[in-house]
Amino acid sequence: MTDWSYDEVEERGLFSIISPVYALTLFAAAGIYFLFKRYESVRYRAVPFSIKAPAAASSKWTSLTIENPSLESHLVNSTLLPTAPTPLLMQGFPTAKPTMKAQYITCYDPSTGYHLDTIPADSEYDIAEKIGLARRTWVQSRWGQSSFGERKRVMRSLLRWVVKNRELCARVACRDTGKTMIDAALGEILTTCAKLEYLIDHGEAALRPESRKSSPMMFYKSSKVYYEPLGVVAAIVSWNYPFHNLISPIIAGLFAGNAVVVKCSEQVVWSSTWFISAIRECLLACDLPADLVQLVCCYPSEADALTMSPYIKHITFIGSEPIGRKVLQAATVHLTPVTLELGGKDPCVILPETDLKKWVDTWLRGAFQNAGQNCIGIERFIVHSSQHKELVTLLAERTKKLRFGPALAEASSDGGYIAPVDCGAMISRNRFSELERIIHEAQEEGADLVVGGQAWRHPYVEEGMYFEGTVVANVDPAMEIAQQELFAPVITVIPYESVDEAISIANGTRYGLGASVFGPKQHECVDVARRLDCGMVSVNDFGVFYLNQDLGFGGVKASGFGRFSGPEGLRSLTCPKAVTIDRWPSLIQTSIPPPLQYPIRSMVKGWDFISAMVEIFWGDSLSDRAHGVIEIIKASR
Repeated sequence: MTDWSYDEVEERGLFSIISPVYALTLFAAAGIYFLFKRYESVRYRAVPFSIKAPAAASSKWTSLTIENPSLESHLVNSTLLPTAPTPLLMQGFPTAKPTMKAQYITCYDPSTGYHLDTIPADSEYDIAEKIGLARRTWVQSRWGQSSFGERKRVMRSLLRWVVKNRELCARVACRDTGKTMIDAALGEILTTCAKLEYLIDHGEAALRPESRKSSPMMFYKSSKVYYEPLGVVAAIVSWNYPFHNLISPIIAGLFAGNAVVVKCSEQVVWSSTWFISAIRECLLACDLPADLVQLVCCYPSEADALTMSPYIKHITFIGSEPIGRKVLQAATVHLTPVTLELGGKDPCVILPETDLKKWVDTWLRGAFQNAGQNCIGIERFIVHSSQHKELVTLLAERTKKLRFGPALAEASSDGGYIAPVDCGAMISRNRFSELERIIHEAQEEGADLVVGGQAWRHPYVEEGMYFEGTVVANVDPAMEIAQQELFAPVITVIPYESVDEAISIANGTRYGLGASVFGPKQHECVDVARRLDCGMVSVNDFGVFYLNQDLGFGGVKASGFGRFSGPEGLRSLTCPKAVTIDRWPSLIQTSIPPPLQYPIRSMVKGWDFISAMVEIFWGDSLSDRAHGVIEIIKASR
């Protein structure tokens, strides 16, 4: 071969030949890549679909006001029972056997007491039928073998529908839970759009086959992990965010290639029925069977039919700790994997010299979002004693001005909202007396009740379920109010003397879900965050870790275990299957050396052979490894 100098290469014009070829190759490769991406985006683009809006989502809508409404109001007032097919029946969901005594669930708006519907509760037979239908549909449709492009099309179609119908979705959630439109926008719409976007953009990367490294001893092997669908997965979700909590495990389960059976809270059957109808309509629009997704509406007494089913391969539970423990116990019957996201008592640690006025708006949102019915809501403000009085004053002044009321009440003939509402209703009155007791006992033990502290009756909607915005100061960490999850619009303020004490207080409950740390120096905040016993921390912010859907969501201690969202959440809905193959099958494959072949000819040589292998691969020095080579040769003779 001729040796050319750089100048000779330049003189012969080889660079002028190579450069265009190289550039054209790059352009061609880029063109093919973008053409393929364009083809994929067109083939799997969003498919439009629509469903009828429920009349109750309108602010003009009114209904019978139920006196002291509850889930079983139909037992007191028989006129609440249905006289025509309910939405569940009209959508083709399985119905109870005629021989069984039907149970019903009364649906009502907790902000007004308006009757929404009375819907048949699923029996154990109904639940088994829905699980079986989901399983048969999953097998027959071969959804588990679907491409990521097909799965993304479903996500794109749902995202397009949510964006287009964001106000309607928020109104439906407001009507069934009594929350405000702002609370719905933050907790229902933003979070759902963020999760759909994550699945579209990054879900495939989390679930595609993943190459794993090999050790020197296995240099001739190549290994991959395949994340394979489980089949039928279940979710049991809470009522506080009826849209997001329902759709989140469904879209994750579908994207992982599974069919999904979701049990909504009996408190939000009305909205869950409508949201599920949208998801099923989306599947039909994408030429997929709607029965890949099933909704279970039942009382807790029938839930074992879901949690103890041998056909359910994973359970995601979002709810309270006592119910979570029952779900976990039921799942042991078939050793069904469970992800538990339970209660919290999230602290906000405020470091010395923090600018309190700068952050008070963030803290109020963290405490009163969704009327305090928020699993990662701030329940404990832990502040240095030198700033305790100032913080209490700031929080109390703003809390006194909070306006409670129904979000979907008409203020004028033009259909506008009622005079601005800051906080909505609680889901029911069941816990009001317990909340008042805990607050009263805190006072008796030395805490200061600064604002609120009791149930509040709205002057225009007497059956609305409201609890006053409350601030309790000088709280001792050992008090029940500082230990028990309140899930209400109640702020507790706890003073500390040193940062170590603040961390001890923050870690001093049985919970460990989320937390916030605020301070003037970010590195100090991070140091504190690293010492907190919890699953998630926001530094100089509140709850933003959930808007980043690439992060797993979950806690420690009594707040549960496992993660949903992020790669961890998606992979928990799959079977990680390890597959090992030969790198060069025609050149080298595993064979059993003579000293290890059955029947063993010599136990001594067999042991010496294995012992020499250990020395070759893991000996401390080169001489040790060389000695291993010599010994393995001897043992092979």
